[in-house]
Amino acid sequence: MNNDNQQLECIVTYLQMMHAPTKPARPAPAGYIALLRSEKPTVAFYRFLYEGVGAPWLWYERRVIDDRTLASQVIDPMIEIFVLYVRGTPAGYFELNLRDRPDIELAYFGLMPDFIGLGLGSFLLRQAIDRAWSHKPERLWVHTCSFDHPDALTVYQRAGFEPYDQQIEYIDDPRILRPDLDWPAPPE
Repeated sequence: MNNDNQQLECIVTYLQMMHAPTKPARPAPAGYIALLRSEKPTVAFYRFLYEGVGAPWLWYERRVIDDRTLASQVIDPMIEIFVLYVRGTPAGYFELNLRDRPDIELAYFGLMPDFIGLGLGSFLLRQAIDRAWSHKPERLWVHTCSFDHPDALTVYQRAGFEPYDQQIEYIDDPRILRPDLDWPAPPE
């Protein structure tokens, strides 16, 4: 955080994958698991996913925008949202941004806190990667930052992404901008 406590320092790492994985994907973890595409999700359902996955990591961009703007973003036909269910409960999701093809961005990815550490993350990430490569992009890319899960960078690299850039950004502290929202404590 900078001196005036209004901004947070965020180290952003950009990663890319230039070729689809050749190693076969591992089978789904044991238990009843389903991966379903959420076509034209309601704003309320999308906010549930975004906040459920992102709140512990201070995801803020889509928490602070109005419903109309968010709806236009998530129902765009060039956005694909897939939800992982475990025993009928949403456990995580990923979102692919196909707007800048031939590049595809893995825009959002993560698990609900209760499902972290169960072996679902690498499974869901591989599903996201395979879905992205089914569109035959030239490049699949993602970014992670110092607010994300501490293992995020390692998980992306283990999946085959390679870092290509890193930047330090300063963001207005969303907890100050929107104190009406429930926010986690800042990362140390």
